[in-house]
Amino acid sequence: MTLRLRDGVSRADTDYGIALLDENSGEYWNLNPTGAQVLRTLLAGGTPDQAARELADAYDVDTESARRDVRELLVALRSSDLLEESHTGE
Repeated sequence: MTLRLRDGVSRADTDYGIALLDENSGEYWNLNPTGAQVLRTLLAGGTPDQAARELADAYDVDTESARRDVRELLVALRSSDLLEESHTGE
């Protein structure tokens, strides 16, 4: 599975993380540095487990807490319709 921002969603790196703008609705989201790191990993083709390991290493948290945080961020981004997924072979 590969994740990408859906068409109409703009991304801007900031000093405090990443800002996402849904150009269709005008709504925006600010991701803090940990959320930004996770999103960058996922958009670069990394898996949720890889993102969690990187998060755990960078912020000295246990891997299970990092996995939970990654899952929660993915749920929020998906429910806000900011991401598109494609599966290998599509």
